[in-house]
Amino acid sequence: MKVWKLMAALLQLTAPIALSAQAPSGNGGRLVVDINGGISQPMPIAIPVMPTPAPKGTPAGDTASLGDRVAQIVTDDLKGSGLFQPVPKGRLAAVAYPQVTAPDFPTWANTGAQALVQGFVQANNDGTLTVGCYLYDVFAKTELARQGFVVTPAYWRRAAHKCADTVYTRLTGEGPYFDSRVVYVSETGPKNHRIKRLAIMDQDGANHRFLTNGQAIVLTPRFAPNQQTITYMSFSGNRPRVYVYDIGSGHQRLLVDQPNMTFAPRFSPDGRYIVFSMSNGAGTDIYRVAAGGGAPQRLTNGPGINTGPCYSPDGARIVFESDRSGTQQLYVMNADGSHQQRISFGGGRYATPAWSPRGDLIAFTKIGGGFNVGVMSPSGGGEKTLTHGWQDEGPSWSPNGRVIMYFRTAQGSGHADLWSVDLTGVNERRIPTPLDGSDPSWSPLLP
Repeated sequence: MKVWKLMAALLQLTAPIALSAQAPSGNGGRLVVDINGGISQPMPIAIPVMPTPAPKGTPAGDTASLGDRVAQIVTDDLKGSGLFQPVPKGRLAAVAYPQVTAPDFPTWANTGAQALVQGFVQANNDGTLTVGCYLYDVFAKTELARQGFVVTPAYWRRAAHKCADTVYTRLTGEGPYFDSRVVYVSETGPKNHRIKRLAIMDQDGANHRFLTNGQAIVLTPRFAPNQQTITYMSFSGNRPRVYVYDIGSGHQRLLVDQPNMTFAPRFSPDGRYIVFSMSNGAGTDIYRVAAGGGAPQRLTNGPGINTGPCYSPDGARIVFESDRSGTQQLYVMNADGSHQQRISFGGGRYATPAWSPRGDLIAFTKIGGGFNVGVMSPSGGGEKTLTHGWQDEGPSWSPNGRVIMYFRTAQGSGHADLWSVDLTGVNERRIPTPLDGSDPSWSPLLP
């Protein structure tokens, strides 16, 4: 049963507004965020504390304090996108509950805000919470969007992320991505004896928990489309092999029982298959197997090492890396292994390809004078470097294909952290984790 739902009747929603629509602003133009400008042209936006119609205690805190916390999460999400500049908290006026649907536009215009996000938090008799979310054009004095969510108190943060997604999609025309999770490898200990555990968290670092105990090294976790299972490589029993982990039960199972090393797994978009690499003594090839297990099907049969497979979002093609040409390069093939073609020709080496959920780009690690994250088209054109660290690698896409998460290893210390960057290459930020982090995998939007 879903823990939140659209409250159209309660909030008296008007007809839905298309995400790509742009409402007129007061100066005759259109209120819209320049998604190509990165942090150079962020939109000023006001996000005051959300009032409550009647203060009431809940397992997550009283509704008055939750209104403050919800507004802060919306603020952090939008600011973190690099496309919005929230008005400082000290300049925000208090909002009375009746003003949520009747904003004092002159007051907000004086702050310099072009857009206004208001809302409320209400405790319901059945123990749930209602979080309302409203978006306004300050200068045109018009409402652009409104949504409401009913959640159990444990899921109040999801309602806040959903509110931020509503604002983001309405003002940018891009798809949402804040209500999502990340699985990654949490690392601790000296470089010659690292303890590596699977960990999962919200995309902003909240609700963090460990999934494995660190007794075996784990690498390259990847979400299934249903987000209930993860595939990854484990050195359990000192035998590096691919496993599947059920998030709800904590149960893990071996994917294929083969004597050779298996690694670099990833689900198909429909969740029916897992592609992975398996060494064969003379080299390494890519295989496909049913997600429930069975006999693997060999997809490559070339010289050298073929690894790092990733499906296109329609499941028709697979991008992978291979050193068959003498250096590590990117190739694309049909899902059955036919028509293998090299797509990287920019000099240096290429690794860890990841196909965008929009299908228009492939992210990768570029190796040459350092490690950096870049993107190119599926045909190999339009190559662009997005990061310029000492060792940036392992890209993973946000659900809307707008942001890439990766990990950065510090020179000398070897400490690794998770970072994200948008497609402009301008808005780069660190993602908080309790310990070092590597190998991130961004989930689809939560259901």
